[in-house]
Amino acid sequence: MLIAGATSTAGRAVARALLDAGARVVAVGSDEGRIRELEQELPGVLGENADLTDGDDVLELSMRVRARTGDIDGVIHLVGGWRGGGGIMGQTEEDYRVLERSFTALRYVSRAFWQDMITSTAGRIAIVSSTTVENPTTGNANYAAVKAASESWMHSLAKGFAPRPVDAAGARQPVEPGGGAAVIFRVRSLSGLEEQLAASVVDMWNGAASELNGAVITLGD
Repeated sequence: MLIAGATSTAGRAVARALLDAGARVVAVGSDEGRIRELEQELPGVLGENADLTDGDDVLELSMRVRARTGDIDGVIHLVGGWRGGGGIMGQTEEDYRVLERSFTALRYVSRAFWQDMITSTAGRIAIVSSTTVENPTTGNANYAAVKAASESWMHSLAKGFAPRPVDAAGARQPVEPGGGAAVIFRVRSLSGLEEQLAASVVDMWNGAASELNGAVITLGD
């Protein structure tokens, strides 16, 4: 399993829960020092340093990961951040570009490891989104817009996991039912919900992909 943005509190909780469940965990972050600290804190974690907003860096990362572990079965995308306030006029371009990095990373990482996940018998990819997607305000317009774009991307991935027929020429290969799932976890605030998130991530491999694929699961209140 690959955790993108693994050095956060949530990333550490998810990594620990996956290790306890017997998974191989690749922890990816942009700060080399924090990645090495995580490897020491959680023996068994394989640390990787990469800029997930750089397409070439992500491609190189995917090749390194496959060389170390083989194909992966899951991606947990925890690259995020918050900037807001000031109403519509306060939704600055600078703030938007910072927030947009999460969506850019999601696109690069999911594409780089897509083939792994659709050929796996239990491929999973998950993001943490926000309840503000359904209830945006003037003060969080940039943030909600980026989260909405990320959710749209995930729904597209869910369509990619869904079984589809092969045409008469055999040009399209079917995705096996029950194979993969794209899941959205929504929170009002992730603070205090790290352990619940970690348990929910592990549970993705206990549930049927046909029921999980495309699901939007709200954690906390």
